[in-house]
Amino acid sequence: MIKVTESIQLQPIFSSDSERLFRLMKEVYPLAYAHFWTDNGAWYVNTQYSKENILKELSQEKTEYYFVLFKGEIIGNFRIIWDEKLADLSEEKQVKLHRIYLHPKTQGNGIGKTLLSWLDQKSLEKGYTIIWLDAMDEQPQAFQFYNKLGYKYHSHTLLDFDFMFDKYRKMSQVYKVLKS
Repeated sequence: MIKVTESIQLQPIFSSDSERLFRLMKEVYPLAYAHFWTDNGAWYVNTQYSKENILKELSQEKTEYYFVLFKGEIIGNFRIIWDEKLADLSEEKQVKLHRIYLHPKTQGNGIGKTLLSWLDQKSLEKGYTIIWLDAMDEQPQAFQFYNKLGYKYHSHTLLDFDFMFDKYRKMSQVYKVLKS
């Protein structure tokens, strides 16, 4: 268990946690993204959080995958990939924030900001100078949040997921240069 603050901890996810992660995301993901999908996000949760996919993600080198706990309750997940490069950005050491999902009932408690600040510090300690992530264009509050934390637009891609409405397919890559 990693103590980020008194009320926020990160608990490593292991293969034995795949069912618990699936149940969590079956609750959390649709609350924020159901409107992106013809099936309310069931396809996404069933594929991205299937036991097979979780085991594959856990076996990838240079990744860290955590449950996010707030006041002792699991409220989300957080996955980072070290040395994952954003094409055409720079040759500096980069880390990708692959997943950060937090239960909407915990919004406004500074959890996301605290986790990203923790990632900034951990990245600097390991010699990384750039953090990047994919952000859904149709979630403007997320862009405002990342912008406030110093992230800038780099490029975008279009998702080709089954069951996703066309207007929600654009995803932007945003990045932040860390200052020691």
